Amino acid sequence: MNEQLHPAAPHHLPAFITAPGDTDILMVIIGVFLVGSILMVGNLYLHLHTLPERMAHKSQKLQFEIVAVLGLLALFTHIHLFWVIGLLLAMVDLPDFGTPLGRIAGSVEKIAGVPPGDEAVEVASRDSTHAAPQGPDTEADTAKSEVPSHA
Repeated sequence: MNEQLHPAAPHHLPAFITAPGDTDILMVIIGVFLVGSILMVGNLYLHLHTLPERMAHKSQKLQFEIVAVLGLLALFTHIHLFWVIGLLLAMVDLPDFGTPLGRIAGSVEKIAGVPPGDEAVEVASRDSTHAAPQGPDTEADTAKSEVPSHA
């Protein structure tokens, strides 16, 4: 089979033109480049999208969960305002109200004579069980225990 070029065709063909039945190398290279580019741009997009969440996580912010939810809302609804709010919330330090209020509560418990912390809950639960109506057997037991002993 003699491969003759058409008389109107140029005598020197570029390297990217392949013979019939051969693999088109340029198309394979461009296909790999396109898939790689899509993966890189998608990775960059997701990395940028999670920026507020990573910022809030690094600085141990109290509002980390709110920033994460705003990021998911922005991702699924394509409303960019959620992402901007999450970014601003990740950058702002909210004041710590819990520590001073806890110290105030501890001081008030100390002034009132109530044991601080978890013991106060136990004391309250014990007081509520003693306030319950008692049967005749338990009343006799408490009367015996209330009798002063002369030692």
